[in-house]
Amino acid sequence: MPLFIFVALSIWACLNGYVFWRLGGLPVVAGLVPKWAIGVLAVICVLSLPASRWLPKVGLQGLGSFVEMAGMTWVGFVFLFFVCFLVIDCFTLGGFLFSGRVLQLRTGGAVVALVLSVIALFQGTRAPVVNEQVVTLPGLPRERDGLRLVFISDLHLGSQIGQAWLQALTARVSALKPDLIAIGGDLIDHDAERVRPMIPELRELHAPLGVWAVLGNHDSFGGVAESSRIMREAGFRVLHDESDLAVPGLRIAGVDDLGLLGRASPIDPSIRKALQLVRSGTEACVFLSHTPVGAKVASEAGAGLMLSGHTHGGQIWPFSYLVQLRYPELVGRHNVVAMTQIISRGAGTWGPRMRLWRRGEILLITLKSP
Repeated sequence: MPLFIFVALSIWACLNGYVFWRLGGLPVVAGLVPKWAIGVLAVICVLSLPASRWLPKVGLQGLGSFVEMAGMTWVGFVFLFFVCFLVIDCFTLGGFLFSGRVLQLRTGGAVVALVLSVIALFQGTRAPVVNEQVVTLPGLPRERDGLRLVFISDLHLGSQIGQAWLQALTARVSALKPDLIAIGGDLIDHDAERVRPMIPELRELHAPLGVWAVLGNHDSFGGVAESSRIMREAGFRVLHDESDLAVPGLRIAGVDDLGLLGRASPIDPSIRKALQLVRSGTEACVFLSHTPVGAKVASEAGAGLMLSGHTHGGQIWPFSYLVQLRYPELVGRHNVVAMTQIISRGAGTWGPRMRLWRRGEILLITLKSP
């Protein structure tokens, strides 16, 4: 972990250095802001992220929250500025080509980056849309035909997202009148204690066939035991590499985050353990996995529908292309042998409250009997 933090902060410092270097070279900026002030601002921006973690530890929670919000927002801005400046530098070979126009091109790139950042902020703070899907689920009893399942993932509560947003989300979910609710991980961003006061709002998520949940990687950052305890106190059935019957003929299975597990050990045994009680052909199975990996194994083990999140659909274009290198099935609906896989963009956001281009989503899935 210390090595990861060092590498991440080094990359962060390099991105800021490049962006401020290019911004400082623009005539409109150089004419208004002294070079020393640009340097100081660059240092402040680099230090904002580590400071947002350090300030709460010394009792400055309010200041820490403000610095975290500002720093995370700048993450989105600096990424888009970096991309726009990099495209122009590649096109001009760092200013070797079109030398007489390069400052104008860079100024135009800065304007484009600023406009995209504002659009991303607007999209990121809008309420998630409801994405309706119809899935024919093998083994689903005829009497359960038309069952309404709501799937929400990646709320990332406790950092940029708080009680007011959660209240609005629970009201929208309740209005959909679900028979069953599934939560696909990353309910908690990184600090479980910030989410504990939100348990009353989380209890508003309820359905006749229960609320089922699995842990994501960010839930584990908040502590597996504490995150699980908060979910159970909210009335959720938390699945740790296991399954249970929601009703006769419909089994819900789930695994702890396979992304973290997959870095240290094979993921297949965890999936097969979660699905070991599935009676293929005589009951239907919905499989919850925060990270969208191991779909073929899940299909072979008897899952008829796999629901995941984690990718956020890339959240901020064109970062989505980088995410897709790790997760080729980035978002949306896919067929994996006889199983349907749906990967949600998530209801919330991680880091900056920004999305480009698509808003967060709530999945409303109508299950059909074959």
